[in-house]
Amino acid sequence: MNKFFGTGVAMVTPFHVDGQVDYDGLKVLVEHLINGGVEYLVVLGTTGESATLSREEKKKIFKLVAEVTDGRVPLVAGIGGNNTYDIVDQVENFNADGYDAILSASPYYNKPTQEGIYQHYAAIAKVARLPLILYNVPGRTASNVSAETTLRLADDFKNIIGVKEASGNFDQINQILRDKPENFLLISGDDPITFPMIALGAAGVISVIGNALPRQFSDMIRLCLQGDFKAAQKGHFNLINFTRLMFAEGNPAGVKTALKQLGICGDSVRLPLVQVSSSTAALISAELQKIQA
Repeated sequence: MNKFFGTGVAMVTPFHVDGQVDYDGLKVLVEHLINGGVEYLVVLGTTGESATLSREEKKKIFKLVAEVTDGRVPLVAGIGGNNTYDIVDQVENFNADGYDAILSASPYYNKPTQEGIYQHYAAIAKVARLPLILYNVPGRTASNVSAETTLRLADDFKNIIGVKEASGNFDQINQILRDKPENFLLISGDDPITFPMIALGAAGVISVIGNALPRQFSDMIRLCLQGDFKAAQKGHFNLINFTRLMFAEGNPAGVKTALKQLGICGDSVRLPLVQVSSSTAALISAELQKIQA
């Protein structure tokens, strides 16, 4: 599972102004990220606005990214949702060519019990042909995957290889890292706290800001994983303001603004998301100039 150490990027989905998927922009983004030195790509996670995409659009995006990547870095497919039977069907029928794992967000809105969350993931794990990474993001799902549930799943299913942990709860993070199976990966889902999470034993991050600044961010993460926290600290501090701005008016609107300013792709998002305000866009521009100076 060493392929998932370091920086994975939760890729945005570029759109044209009319809301259609910008497939040419997607190709440019893939090259930008690979050239930026990231370790792997996550396609159609929540940052990719997957909730607003049709099944046909998703199939085309999965296929295109695999073709453009052409094995140069590992790929993770985001397949998650709150309808267990539908997710099982999608996972069972997923064209896995070029993909190395599946990232699946815990069910949103339903607010299941811990037993419901366990049974949801158990149903997916039983049909998954690729390794499965859990995704705990209570800020979006309105329910937390407890440390006990994560560890139970890790112990019961060998094809559940890790968790993207975005609870921000260090008591929970500590418990998972202390009690997890040796090869089970805890991956940060929060850019701002990845540095201390790696110090505790996290395997890296699945990042949002890495879309815009893959080189700067992945270099910092590699220094952390090498144990050179003093050198990494400078990069971490340099990115604090930029990271805050990326989430000031929601994700992925902030990082898409940065990508537009970098000439990678446009900043269009699909409703109900909207673009950031002109004042926030100006702050992002100023911070980018400072980082790149």
